Amino acid sequence: MFEEESAGVDEKVDFAAALSTAILARGVTLAWLRERLAESGNRVSAATLSYWRSGARRPEGPQSMGAIEQIESLLDLDARALLSLIGPTQRVGPIGPPQYPMEEGRLEQAVAETFIALDAPVIDPARDVATTAVTEVGSDGFVISRTTRTLLQSTSGTITNVPYLDLTPGVRTPAPTFSFVSGGHISRRHSHPSGEVHGAMFELERPLGPAQTTMIEWKLEYPPGYPSTSETGHGVARRCRHIVLWTRFHPDALPDWIEEVEETPTDTRVTPLLLDGATTIHQVRHGWGPGMLVLRWGFGERA
Repeated sequence: MFEEESAGVDEKVDFAAALSTAILARGVTLAWLRERLAESGNRVSAATLSYWRSGARRPEGPQSMGAIEQIESLLDLDARALLSLIGPTQRVGPIGPPQYPMEEGRLEQAVAETFIALDAPVIDPARDVATTAVTEVGSDGFVISRTTRTLLQSTSGTITNVPYLDLTPGVRTPAPTFSFVSGGHISRRHSHPSGEVHGAMFELERPLGPAQTTMIEWKLEYPPGYPSTSETGHGVARRCRHIVLWTRFHPDALPDWIEEVEETPTDTRVTPLLLDGATTIHQVRHGWGPGMLVLRWGFGERA
């Protein structure tokens, strides 16, 4: 059996009409198609074939696509005659409920108030599918900048903007400099009165429909007077398929100790890491979140 999703009107009419026409032209039945598919190991129910022909549903996933490829052969169609009409997937995959892994109610409230000030829903309808964040560390051992590239997906409805926050729990800071490198522009900025939460609203280049994706890239830089920062990280409110954090140290200021902090809504884990003669270190997670993935470092004995 195969799992299907409802299709958009144009896509399902085109695909369904082509499939129905081809079945009539070949003079076969759905039962005949089902039997031929089963003989080669493609088990597709008669109900699913009927849904595909009527346009009530459309094929999704590699197994269904394999079945359609075989149907093209069984109906004497050119290769991809049907596959090319299916269109992009409407699935968003398993995302789970959004959560923020913050134990302090005060900080959680500051985050909610910052979202409201940015005119954004507290839980936005977007998720990071894959993120790569590169942090540059200067010769003084402190963060200079962090550049983040994200494959963003709409989980429901159509979105035109997405908020991002920079958190410094327990430390009051001036606002860092948010800049959009590619994929849109910044329309609003807000710093919470606590000085622990700073945010920016990113306007996308084009509206993002359900399950559609886009790439965005932005950068955080820290102005004069900003407290010296010897940690970096990235947080997600929903499950993310891939996260890569790459921290690059100045060769004249390699830290004496490094630790990874993985914080989720239910647990916090601290793991010592080593450079092993390198000047960079990376962290990787697959199918991970919600949570915060952080890297901390220092000089001298670990306090």
